[in-house]
Amino acid sequence: MAYWLFKSEPDTWSWAQQSARGDQGEEWNGVRNYQARNFMRQMEIGDQGFFYHSQTEKAVVGLVEVIATSHPDSTTDDPRWDCVDIKALCPMPRPVSLEMVKAEPLLAEMALLRQSRLSVQPVTPEAWDIICKMGGLE
Repeated sequence: MAYWLFKSEPDTWSWAQQSARGDQGEEWNGVRNYQARNFMRQMEIGDQGFFYHSQTEKAVVGLVEVIATSHPDSTTDDPRWDCVDIKALCPMPRPVSLEMVKAEPLLAEMALLRQSRLSVQPVTPEAWDIICKMGGLE
């Protein structure tokens, strides 16, 4: 299993909206960055990810699971753009803020800190474990 981080502005697509989709999940569409698209093309069903609210909150607020592998993005006719489908698994008992991530030396190499504008990014198993613990998940 691989781990990922999915960033969304809460006024565009929030954790509450993702959660409301239940097991049906939702396309993670609208991504127009080649690197982020290529990461989605690597994803497999069952991979897990952090749901990150960007802009105002800047925090990991939940966990999601990939439920459909890469397929054409329904929001465009341009064949270059793909997406995956994800479903909400659970909220973080304690959101993990960007400041908390920055303060943890073991997370210094995370893409979240090094490529801050990338909307879909990989997370190492070590970083996954650290952030889950910081958020109150064991």
